Amino acid sequence: MWNMKQINRPQYLQFLTSWKDEDVIKVVSGVRRCGKSTLFEMFKQQLRNEGVKEDQIISINFEDINFDNLLTPTALNNYIKERIQEKNNYYVFLDEIQNVTAFERVVNSLQLNKNLDIYLTGSNAYFLSGELATLLTGRYVELKMLPLSFKEYLTVNKNENQLEAYNNYLKSSFPYAITLDELKKRQYLEGIYSTVVLKDIVKRLGVADVSVLEQLIRYMYAEIGNLHSINKITNTLNSSGSKITNKTVANYVSGIEDSMLVYRADRYNVKGRKVFSSNSKYYAVDIGLRRLIAGDRTEDYGHILENIIYLELLRRGYQVFVGVVDNLEVDFLAIGSGEERLYIQVAYSTEQEETLKRELRPLELIKDNYPKLLLTMDTVLPEQNFGGIQKTNALNWLAN
Repeated sequence: MWNMKQINRPQYLQFLTSWKDEDVIKVVSGVRRCGKSTLFEMFKQQLRNEGVKEDQIISINFEDINFDNLLTPTALNNYIKERIQEKNNYYVFLDEIQNVTAFERVVNSLQLNKNLDIYLTGSNAYFLSGELATLLTGRYVELKMLPLSFKEYLTVNKNENQLEAYNNYLKSSFPYAITLDELKKRQYLEGIYSTVVLKDIVKRLGVADVSVLEQLIRYMYAEIGNLHSINKITNTLNSSGSKITNKTVANYVSGIEDSMLVYRADRYNVKGRKVFSSNSKYYAVDIGLRRLIAGDRTEDYGHILENIIYLELLRRGYQVFVGVVDNLEVDFLAIGSGEERLYIQVAYSTEQEETLKRELRPLELIKDNYPKLLLTMDTVLPEQNFGGIQKTNALNWLAN
């Protein structure tokens, strides 16, 4: 059987390695099936290779029915306390911790034990938005995990040329999905979607009409890369026969974001250095999932490439905004941890001179000295420089 551990994910493994034995809780968040549990398995094997004994590793996956008796804070606390001694150090892995009632209480209590190194995963963002974040302010670090990058995909499919690999990568970036044939891939993605909708959105928000929620998800997936306000989304849904208010739409959109089915990019005034509070863009966590929900929209190649670039910027540690310069738009303003900036325009092709001029214009209006990129799929003159604006082949950029 093909082994998911063969996929090299050094960036994520390095994060866990760098924080090992530090007195903070390590939290790995990400959409279901993006590889969080496999990452834990790889890290646990690394610990064993370093000499950590098996009884020093305490590992619980709360999706496993065998651990249903540990879904209360007291039971979980007692289970772990029974397996530790003061003279030894222990590594505690709690997978899908959001399934434990009042889990923040037991995590906070366990953190008081200096011989415990604690690692958590969760499949939605809201498990860090409540009491856990309040209780553990300054005492946890978060790794935001995504499905496979294009570069990671290439390490598995070494026999494909870049364009062939890219077209297959669009069918899904979920680690296990890339091993499946078309029919099984679809069935696997349907399972992910149903689980996320029912477990991470409907149950949490108490959604009464699931069909309206799914209509909203379908709309957001169909319209990736376009600007939207809550009012616009509400009007669109109501015009198709739904009966929904702005407040409900805002609540549902927040739940969809928290489930990590979509990611939001707010607009940012480049010159005024101000984030706009209205009209944002949304991007799908996986293009294969998007095709399943919204259909195969071949006219969207430009927005699909834009979606892929957006997710890659997140992987590389940037905060990502839609740049606004005068009345023009820069696809992405990426701000790094040291406040360094990267400006990116994405176009499927700029071989037409008029298209090239249109894509360069917003970047030309930015007068600072930060890097400015134009990423395209062009094969004729893919690498060019226009007064400091570097045109680069998007697949080369993704693969590096």
